[in-house]
Amino acid sequence: MAIDVLEQLSLHEKKVLLALRGRGETTPQEVREEASFRELVEVMNAASWLQAKGLVTMRERVRRSYGLARRQWATKNLPERVLLKALVKFRRAATAAELRAKADLSEADFSIALGWMRRKGWATVGKDGGQTTVAITDAGREALAKKGRDEDLLVALAKHEMSEEEIDPQVLGMLKSRQTILKEKEAVRRELKLTAKGQEVAQRLADGIAKERKVPVNDVLKVVDKVFVEVSQVTPELLQSGKWRDASYRKYDVRAFAPTATGGKRHPLSQHLERVRRIFLSMGFAEIEGDFVQPPFWAFDALFQPQDHPARDMLDTFYLDADPLPLPDEAVVRRVADMHETGGGISTGWRYKWNEDEARRAILRPHTTAVTIKWLAEHPDPPQKAFIIGRNFRRDAITWKSLPEFHQVEGVVMEEGANLGMLIGTIREFYRRMGVEDVRVRPGYFPYTEPSLEPEVRFHGRWMEMGGAGIFRPEVTKPLGIETPVLAWGLGLERLVMAVEGIEDIRQLYLSDLDWLRNGKLVR
Repeated sequence: MAIDVLEQLSLHEKKVLLALRGRGETTPQEVREEASFRELVEVMNAASWLQAKGLVTMRERVRRSYGLARRQWATKNLPERVLLKALVKFRRAATAAELRAKADLSEADFSIALGWMRRKGWATVGKDGGQTTVAITDAGREALAKKGRDEDLLVALAKHEMSEEEIDPQVLGMLKSRQTILKEKEAVRRELKLTAKGQEVAQRLADGIAKERKVPVNDVLKVVDKVFVEVSQVTPELLQSGKWRDASYRKYDVRAFAPTATGGKRHPLSQHLERVRRIFLSMGFAEIEGDFVQPPFWAFDALFQPQDHPARDMLDTFYLDADPLPLPDEAVVRRVADMHETGGGISTGWRYKWNEDEARRAILRPHTTAVTIKWLAEHPDPPQKAFIIGRNFRRDAITWKSLPEFHQVEGVVMEEGANLGMLIGTIREFYRRMGVEDVRVRPGYFPYTEPSLEPEVRFHGRWMEMGGAGIFRPEVTKPLGIETPVLAWGLGLERLVMAVEGIEDIRQLYLSDLDWLRNGKLVR
């Protein structure tokens, strides 16, 4: 059986209904005073529940008020009146040059004043002998004896601010167009109003209280607190004292609307980051970490990337104003330099003079390979399996799929017999565990891997590149003392989350969209 809506109402809700009964749109502050609420928040909470029950409507309106930007406008003549007073002294049409000199106005103020004189009909402008002339009109002579409506408004605004509704729209438009005279304030006004159903319920409530307490219907607000003494919580003391028998209990409708309660949880990106970590750990990889600031030696030189490569340009890499960074032991540095200059006996190299100072400069790492290659140099004996999830920094444009700061999921496998099939299988298995099935790899090019490939996933009907992968070239591994093949990959975490979550724009991951954050599913 349906519960009467009156039985579902709290004391505060009843007080708001009675305060609004028979009234039009009313502010929460007025309701608070009418019903003697202690706090305004009590009114707003009750009004929100009444709105959910279809008894009250709430509306917000922006109200504008105006005052003077400077108080001097109340006593100082407007430029056009200064010009009018100067013009009447000529007793004839005056040239623009004569009038400006007589009024002692700047060129800018003179142009403004002349324009407003013409707009108000105080003067006419013509040509005489190639010169601009200004003549006073009958309306101008009348204006000498009285102030205009805009000037009267300035005097009134000097005394107190006025709302938009109190001012003639035409006069307000004139002064607003002058930009420097008025200051505008905006305030949000909340208004409550009973619906037709709310009016009916409020009237039944008032009639019931008036009949029970034998008071005039218009005085029911004064006794409502005594009529409805509600128990919000049943306590042992209430039960033991026997007072529970006389207490009033509000009935609840289990079908009534209630806001969804959302608990705290980690950001979706952080949740997916932890998921990636669990996957690689379960696949037998060790997690490694490294600094954001790295020398180009590890970010480029050790990867057999020449020092004049475009990726090292300041338009692509973030260079820091910092002291030179240390390099590994001299033997490793010399072998890397020799590989660049002569090819180290296994290739022709890049055939240029390698610069150690360039390799010591401080940069923000453009990829996590700077960390993994350094780790490999410190762990040259196979077998080795490691991964890193970390932030990187590049001078990339912000688009739907790229950001200048992003996370990379990087991994390396070093062991005898490692090959391209093993690399592709590892990447596919990782994506499968992440729930991404439609994956393909295509040939790619990177200075430090051969062969190289680029994994892609199907995303909203098109293929989206996810990163790069390949087998490190001997020019990379040999100077570090590594004799076995090394598989390597670097995959974008944000793009992976886009594919998993169906997000169309990477920027959504870093926007404070509370609905998306609250309603997102937990990542296992």
